[in-house]
Amino acid sequence: MGQIEVRALAAYLDEYLRTAQVPDSAGAVNGLQVESAGPIRKVGAAVDGSLRAIEQAAARGCDLLLVHHGLFWDGTQPVTGRRYRKLKRALEVNLAVYSSHIPLDLHPEVGNNVLLARALGIEVRGGFGEYKGVSIGVWGELDLKREALAARMDELLGARVRMIAGGPDVVRRVAVVTGSASELIGRAAAEGLDAFVSGEGPHHSYIDAMEAGINVYYGGHYATETFGVIALARHVAGRFGLEWEFIDLPTGF
Repeated sequence: MGQIEVRALAAYLDEYLRTAQVPDSAGAVNGLQVESAGPIRKVGAAVDGSLRAIEQAAARGCDLLLVHHGLFWDGTQPVTGRRYRKLKRALEVNLAVYSSHIPLDLHPEVGNNVLLARALGIEVRGGFGEYKGVSIGVWGELDLKREALAARMDELLGARVRMIAGGPDVVRRVAVVTGSASELIGRAAAEGLDAFVSGEGPHHSYIDAMEAGINVYYGGHYATETFGVIALARHVAGRFGLEWEFIDLPTGF
């Protein structure tokens, strides 16, 4: 079994994910969020940097927790309440935490969007959906009845997918932006796509999809964003000879 110092691993991840170059919201705080002492031998991967994820990582002997949604979304705040409990526990068990949000979403090898698209059988043709000057999603080609695409998503994600049948019966051009990206429904329709796949959206997105004439599929925020952290943990474990484990804590959203 291999090992690597936490700062060295964080530096590798920063370069591999282009952490400094990819724009994100200020609260994402991409990169090493909690430092630890001693080498990293086992990596845990979780979608969310929750107290449960920290506890599970500690119980499973992980030295580093890789997450998609980190600890500091609410900005600079007093270290009290639930923030105190999470940080206290991570420090008590000497658990490092590394977070990657949009850099992981759009990564061409271990990104949530490209991996979900390929898992659905979509031939990826290019980027889709601009955020601060970068394409955060992907689009590609498929030839599938819209109901068959929903069934494929049901099987892949292990949950009932919400389909808004606003577009053509056969899906041939589809965009994928995991998580919560319903604001891009209009863009997808304007670019001539038949379908848009994301995780979740508000009530009014039903009207948006129906009136724009596009099929929309909501597979769940959590379910659509498991792909990246799993692939990233597998990648670093393979590169540095580490153990790794996925900590599956579905939120129901």
